[in-house]
Amino acid sequence: MAARIKKGDQVLVLSGKSRGVRGEVLSVSPAAEKAVVRGVAIAKRHTKPNRTGSEGGIIEREMPIHLSNLKLVDPKSGKPTRVGFRILEGGRKVRVAKATGEVIEG
Repeated sequence: MAARIKKGDQVLVLSGKSRGVRGEVLSVSPAAEKAVVRGVAIAKRHTKPNRTGSEGGIIEREMPIHLSNLKLVDPKSGKPTRVGFRILEGGRKVRVAKATGEVIEG
């Protein structure tokens, strides 16, 4: 399956506790069909201090969210859109915003 959402994209969360939040994709795991988005699905992890010097305590970090709960934000209009694909003259396959037909760089 082709990658519709990539690292660095701006996305909108469609469902879950962080519904309606926009954020940047930090990483994508295509095999698990999940992505980590900045400021979304934040969980608190309790960690013990290690000998290496890291402090213990409660650490907040983003957890993966399923790709079906994300929608790409169109770079031209700023609204959420579906993603399609188009093959250019040179044979290069690019992502295209369905709403405006704009090529999505990245």
